[in-house]
Amino acid sequence: MTDQHVSPPADDLWSAVDHLWTWLDGHSAHEGREGLLLRILKLQEETGEVAQAVIGATGQNPRKGTTHTWDDVQAELCDVAITALVALRTLTPGTREVFARHLSKVLQRSSGAGGGAGK
Repeated sequence: MTDQHVSPPADDLWSAVDHLWTWLDGHSAHEGREGLLLRILKLQEETGEVAQAVIGATGQNPRKGTTHTWDDVQAELCDVAITALVALRTLTPGTREVFARHLSKVLQRSSGAGGGAGK
């Protein structure tokens, strides 16, 4: 694998997730269970960056003032979504199917067709 960057089309989410997963696996210092756990923990880091951006966009740290924009918050939320999908891809090659099945359940619950709370 070369370091030459070849981007999949931005409108093809699953190809992009596979591309990022392949790239990360080729550049990872850790493999196996440890690599999987670290990739999942990366999600926590990214959610912390969302919180930091919201605090910065609202000026809630009086020592720092307004340090971020709502565009920064949007970008950080995108990083969370990407990181979560790549972590899911690391856990299973059936990422698309697992996600679609879960999304269908969530949509059923939110429309009242699921009959109640729960996962």
